[in-house]
Amino acid sequence: MKIKEWLEGMDYHFLQGNPETDVEEVVYDSRKAKAGAVFVCMKGANVDSHDFCRQVYEAGVRVFVTEHPVELPEDASVIQVENGRRALALLSAARFGHPASRMITIGVTGTKGKTTTTHMIRAILEAAGEKVGMIGTNGVYFGGVAEPTRNTTPESYELHGYFARMAEAGCRYLVMEVSSQAIKLHRTDGILFDYGVFTNLSPDHIGPNEHADFAEYLGCKARLFNQCRMGIANADDPHFAEVTAGASCPVLTFGLEKPADFQGKNLHYLSEDGFVGLEFDVSGKASLPVRAGIPGRFNASNALAAISVCSQLNLPKEALSRGLEHIHVNGRMEIAYASQRFQVIIDYAHNAVSMESLLKTLRNYHPRRLVVVFGCGGNRSKDRRFSMGEMAGKMADLSIITADNSRFEKTEDIIADIKSRLIPTGGAYLEIPDRREAIHYAISHAQEGDMIAVIGKGHEDYQEINGVRTHFLDREVVDEAVARL
Repeated sequence: MKIKEWLEGMDYHFLQGNPETDVEEVVYDSRKAKAGAVFVCMKGANVDSHDFCRQVYEAGVRVFVTEHPVELPEDASVIQVENGRRALALLSAARFGHPASRMITIGVTGTKGKTTTTHMIRAILEAAGEKVGMIGTNGVYFGGVAEPTRNTTPESYELHGYFARMAEAGCRYLVMEVSSQAIKLHRTDGILFDYGVFTNLSPDHIGPNEHADFAEYLGCKARLFNQCRMGIANADDPHFAEVTAGASCPVLTFGLEKPADFQGKNLHYLSEDGFVGLEFDVSGKASLPVRAGIPGRFNASNALAAISVCSQLNLPKEALSRGLEHIHVNGRMEIAYASQRFQVIIDYAHNAVSMESLLKTLRNYHPRRLVVVFGCGGNRSKDRRFSMGEMAGKMADLSIITADNSRFEKTEDIIADIKSRLIPTGGAYLEIPDRREAIHYAISHAQEGDMIAVIGKGHEDYQEINGVRTHFLDREVVDEAVARL
């Protein structure tokens, strides 16, 4: 391809060089520079890749996209753009042949529920016999491929690479999480989603190298509705009006409480032998009963979001109604074990807000005892461990305090901080620093009617201690413990 062909539709200015220069790859990491590539310069939090242009030139690169003039030999082409990250997204789409346009694309944003909702949409589509690609916190999935990702929404070049592989594998649908950080950093620029879904909004990801304040965070979330053909939003969320105010597309609504296009009602919590979940009815633009094998009112909202978007796709009603019955989301209200005697749930809840929400949800199933196994990560704000200790003491019948990525702190010191706020509540607790032992203890000592929540790590498959990561997956340890019963 000629660089001028990849630049079609972009705003740019040629500072020097030849628009007819051949290119075959896009590179934004100077360590991957090679002849035939176009090097895109960006200013990061700690590194400005403009500083590596000379090094990249010496590696054979002759086409540079920059945010300001740079000094390079005359045989180099230099193209100036306003924003390097946006340029990277648009060039990446061109380099892979705009693969997203070959699929029906669904983007999901929100503070909570993105991962679960994308999994739910995928489950319904697959129940209808469709081939689906999915990208999010838990990784990339399509056609038997399962790969981890570093970010909820990968960098734009990686995104379009995945899109191309999905399209080649015959995926008709693409479902992905769209984080506020990804929108801020232009990773999804140039993608016109067929459907954009908003789950909910609460303060999060505010601080250095994230969002300056809540207003910026909200604004980034809201931008999804400026890059999709149809929006679907949670009418129950307090920030619904702000998020949808500037939408450039039609917006349909879903809700359990406020009037909406897709109304959820008659919600029932179910705890049966081998099944923990919920049932509810949908009315409005769709009318059907729904059965979902995942606990919690907030998951009823996530399920309603998935039903709302999938009802636009001319799928069989049976897929919409029963597609979520066996839903499984790693580390998100994951039913790791369920019997008439007791249940074990694994969840990623790792702060007081998510812990409170989870424990309140599990109380709806009326367990005889609610047992929570948890710790707190080291080298993070101590407020988190204090507030989680207090929440556990107030809401759980038994807390088993243990390790959770202690990093460069001592697990015993973290546990001491947790106890300092748990003990004054009068809540019952045990201290078992080894996480494997703690999980085994909770299961081997389970009583009739117990509901055990193992929280904090969710889908994570490692323990980090003194800078070293070793394999550790809560689900595997639960399986070990259950096998010993």
